[in-house]
Amino acid sequence: MVEGGIIKTEKINFSEFWRTLRENPYIMWLALSAGIGGLLFGYDTGVISGALLYIRDDYPEVDKETWLQSAMVSMAVGGAIFGAGIGGWINDRFGRRITLLGADVLFTIGAVVMAIAQAPWMIIIGRAFVGVGVGLASMTAPLYISEASPARIRGALVCVNSILLTGGQFLSYVINLAFTNTAWTWRWMLGVAAVPAIVQFFLMLYLPESPRWLYRQNKVEEARSILAKIFPAHEVDHELNALKLSVEAEKAEKGTNSDNEQPICGIQKVRKCASLFFGNVVVRRGLYAGVTVQVVQQFSGINTVMYYSPTIVQFAGFASNKTAMALSLITSGLNALGSVASMFIVDRYGRRKAMLVSMAAIIVCLTTLSVVFYEATVHAPKITQFDTSFPRNATCPKYLSASNSFSWNCASCLKAGCGFCANKQNQAKHRTWIRDGCPSRIGFVAIIFLALYIISFSPGMGTVPWILNSEIYPLKYRGICGGLAALSNWVSNLVVSLCFLPVSQALGSSGTFGLFAGFCVVGISLIYLFVPETKGLSFEEVEKILEVGYTPKLLRCTKGDNEEGKGNTKGDNGV
Repeated sequence: MVEGGIIKTEKINFSEFWRTLRENPYIMWLALSAGIGGLLFGYDTGVISGALLYIRDDYPEVDKETWLQSAMVSMAVGGAIFGAGIGGWINDRFGRRITLLGADVLFTIGAVVMAIAQAPWMIIIGRAFVGVGVGLASMTAPLYISEASPARIRGALVCVNSILLTGGQFLSYVINLAFTNTAWTWRWMLGVAAVPAIVQFFLMLYLPESPRWLYRQNKVEEARSILAKIFPAHEVDHELNALKLSVEAEKAEKGTNSDNEQPICGIQKVRKCASLFFGNVVVRRGLYAGVTVQVVQQFSGINTVMYYSPTIVQFAGFASNKTAMALSLITSGLNALGSVASMFIVDRYGRRKAMLVSMAAIIVCLTTLSVVFYEATVHAPKITQFDTSFPRNATCPKYLSASNSFSWNCASCLKAGCGFCANKQNQAKHRTWIRDGCPSRIGFVAIIFLALYIISFSPGMGTVPWILNSEIYPLKYRGICGGLAALSNWVSNLVVSLCFLPVSQALGSSGTFGLFAGFCVVGISLIYLFVPETKGLSFEEVEKILEVGYTPKLLRCTKGDNEEGKGNTKGDNGV
């Protein structure tokens, strides 16, 4: 358990957010420009699902070789893992702005390579470029926004990145549908990502570097000039003094003078951060919280739900591809709307509370989905022995050889690798060939709770992990430790995505959602134990909180804790 302490935070009204933006629209300009990286992140991770259908038509070898399909999907995730792994060092060495510019270059190269691809291997290479860009942008955009934001509205501004991210995913579904009836369908789908990348590249050329990174590089006057554009005049000196105290504390730590520190390579810095995990209490507690929320986010199953939402909709018994795609577009839209809602939540109610409530609702939804899919399987339509439209059920070898074929139903047939011909009103013209899910009277309940799952996830676990990781680490190691947390997110993403279909085949839909619910029970426990509240606090105040440590309110049992907690009436986050 993280060592104890009490956290005091101030409740922020959402009206404060709008008032600040009206007085200083420059802040929103910074957030929107950097947030285009989130848009690209969302678009490039979502567009491949629709593009792959048409790539298979143009390249028969892709249709025949499933490993080529897997390579096209997973190469972006593999590239993101690499990008997140090196992104921390690049951020600390060259700055947030340069890292975003580099990500834009990679996005553009990848989009162009895929659009003009003459063979599947070119698409895979393009996806690798895009993946590295996604890895860099996924950690740098929220970091840049966070460091250029006033503490009182920092959470809402970082939410801009998440809104654009989920908006990018929604846009990818819309683009997929828009280009279905045009020439060069998948080339347009994949190539259009170059447009926002080029727009962001030119915007970032005119935007400043993070003032906190500049101060860390001893560019004090440059940092002051940028802070003067962000904060009221009477707050600039206070912010500079807080930065000064933070850097001086780093210099004093274990006798290390950062001015005389020799440059070290990326591998050395990763090793150094790993040693700090065990030796530096602030970094260790920060990584406890940051890595925990990133891993829990992925093991709640969200990206799997988004990647495979058409399949999940068909699992619920909606066999039509058009119906499945339309319902999937709705779930993507709900995800985007949930990100907008997070702007009203994170600075008013806090990061910790938002995640705990979100996780509790996710557990309820996943458990309900597990029960619904179990009931749909048990009560699946029976297989008739005779049918006036077909001579006999003779196309499934396992059915023919089964001794208990008389007891088979639709679920038994699908489990055996066969299909099921649903018959509506006993008329052949109403038949639907089903391979993914059995028709069920309670299928609509699965769709409702799938939507509720998205609504529960997006405002809390969808946005808060990125906000938390942009503000919880000491300035000196914010880039590298944020990179490690993003790396844990992408590795977890890859593991869950690769395991989803095999696990669903082994456990069934009911068992798979039950397994995710079990992961979430573990996840909510870890968040409760390790994650403190950071809303409304400056970066320097967050560091002081980590020095003291955090103990959940229910576990504070000493007299000292009780006395320390007295008078904490404004936003005590001791849930």
